[in-house]
Parts: sequence; structure tokens; C-alpha cells
Amino acid sequence: MTRLVNRDRSLEELERDRRSAPSGPETRLMATVRELRRKPIGDLTVEDMRLLIRQDVGLAHLLPLAVEVLRVDPLAEGDLYEGDLLAAVLTRSPEVWSEFPEVGREVHLIVSELADVPPALEREVEGFQAL
Repeated sequence: MTRLVNRDRSLEELERDRRSAPSGPETRLMATVRELRRKPIGDLTVEDMRLLIRQDVGLAHLLPLAVEVLRVDPLAEGDLYEGDLLAAVLTRSPEVWSEFPEVGREVHLIVSELADVPPALEREVEGFQAL
């Protein structure tokens, strides 16, 4: 699965969707997502991707990037726990996997090659494999 994406561009640029700050109160999560959407996707950290993927933001661009990371380190860790990026990817809705079947096949391959599934990921892995 090779997908050429200009990593110097942000999600806002790639999706042609610039969002301004809301007129009302904004949570810290909302502000973080808004700021990360402005960051070049090539500069996103594992934690940045984990957070955005959990919020279903920019999946068309971020899932392939996450798979690249997971191929090298299936248990890549953001700020929460070992394998939190994989958990974020595995817990996307079945509709996401219908929309991105090639990415889903890659994720199935990565999961099938995991020698030992950490206890924190067992439920997510089982749920994904049941799709």
C-alpha cells in the first residue's frame, strides 16, 4: 500500500477545509485538534496521529501514515500506553474499514504478526479481527 501524499501539507490543506476558532467556548481537545489540523502531516508525532485518529479526523490521510509507523513498530506509543496508536486504529468503525479496505488489510496483517498481544490491547484486537 503506497500512497503518495505531500507530507509538507496540513490536513487543512489536503482536505481544503480551514476551520476558524469557534465563537463559543472551546475544550482543550477541540483546540488541540484544530491546531494539529494546521501542522504538516509529516511533522505529526505518534501521539498527534493517535489523538486525531481517535477523533476520526483526517482518516484518509492519517490511517496510511499510521500503518507505516505500525509496520515498523506495531506497539508504537503515544502518551498513553504501549500500543495506543494501534488501539486508535483498531477501534475505528466498520464503516471506516469499508471505505478504506486496503488499509484494513494492512492492519489485519500487522495484527496477525503480533507475537504477544499486550493485555491492554486484547479487546481491541479481538474486536477488529471479528469485523
